[in-house]
Amino acid sequence: MKPETRELLRGVSTATLCTCLFKRGLRSQMIQGALPVGGVRGGPSMVGEAFTLRYMPAREDLNGIEVFRDRAHPQRKAIEDCPPGAVLVIDSRKDARAASAGGILVGRLQARGVEGVVTDGGFRDAPEIGKMKMRAYHQRPSAPTNLTLHQAIDINVPIGCGDAPVFPGDVIVGDDEGVLVIPAHMADEIAAEAAEMTVFEDFVTEQVANGRSILGLYPATDPQTPIDFAEWRKKNNR
Repeated sequence: MKPETRELLRGVSTATLCTCLFKRGLRSQMIQGALPVGGVRGGPSMVGEAFTLRYMPAREDLNGIEVFRDRAHPQRKAIEDCPPGAVLVIDSRKDARAASAGGILVGRLQARGVEGVVTDGGFRDAPEIGKMKMRAYHQRPSAPTNLTLHQAIDINVPIGCGDAPVFPGDVIVGDDEGVLVIPAHMADEIAAEAAEMTVFEDFVTEQVANGRSILGLYPATDPQTPIDFAEWRKKNNR
């Protein structure tokens, strides 16, 4: 991802990005059920390329506590291999009855410079994770160890997370509303379009607050709207 693309995406909302993707026929890019751990925090969005971890349903004879002695265990390996600046995306089959990870592992990701972590399941130690600087998203808190229900089986392969398809290297954007997946080859054009849309939406928001009707304004079907927008943009140096 180009540095300029990353910076553009930090300043746009997942809502705006959803519209840009919808125009291109993509309707299932929002990770369903993934909400910010610790609630709304404001500030720039989480932006990074996807590094994935896949869980399957646990088989008890293969998923005892001793599996963590193996340094190549996929969950532990994902924590140590996820690149700085990337987002670890975990396929937990939308099952939050057992944790996808906990505070120690998420803390290790943060210490290594990872951009964020997302699961369609749950995290244990959620109160601690919610206080970390790194953004994290899950369905809900979940105290039971992942071994209870989840067997880590593969890393950095295509996965489904909250009904969204995620391929390694896809661009992940997370804000206070949730998490979106942008196909890697679309990231530059989507970022540029979303940034422009954001400027126009800021103009529209101000106009509506001042009493203007949305008819002809949003969308800009009134010939006067582009004229007013150009003047507003020049005045506000946007």
